[in-house]
Amino acid sequence: MTPSEVCTSYLAAFATGDPEQVVAHVTDDFVNEHTAALGRSCEGKAEYARRVPNFLASMPQLRYDVEDVVADGERVVAAYTLRTHVNDRDVAVRGVMRFMVRDGLIAKRTDYWDSLVFQQQAGMV
Repeated sequence: MTPSEVCTSYLAAFATGDPEQVVAHVTDDFVNEHTAALGRSCEGKAEYARRVPNFLASMPQLRYDVEDVVADGERVVAAYTLRTHVNDRDVAVRGVMRFMVRDGLIAKRTDYWDSLVFQQQAGMV
């Protein structure tokens, strides 16, 4: 798979609801960086694997609709719309992820999205 295919496969894995499918796309030293106030960064595949089940449970019907992908070697940027259903409300938040791919796996992900928009749509504020 090309780096862009690895990243789009990773994003598609969230819609399966299967944490193992999501985690299978990352390196052992994976860095998961969040820029949004609601996001929580972590390092290491083991820690990421521990967190993904709770994340998926908190985001029913989660999917990332990929709008655009730009790749330069192992660097990939994907613009997306995150879609989920929280508090009996449909939520759609646009964002961008930057990826670094190494040996066919994602070594780093930096996620940019507006957590206030998420909270407003989910009826949390």
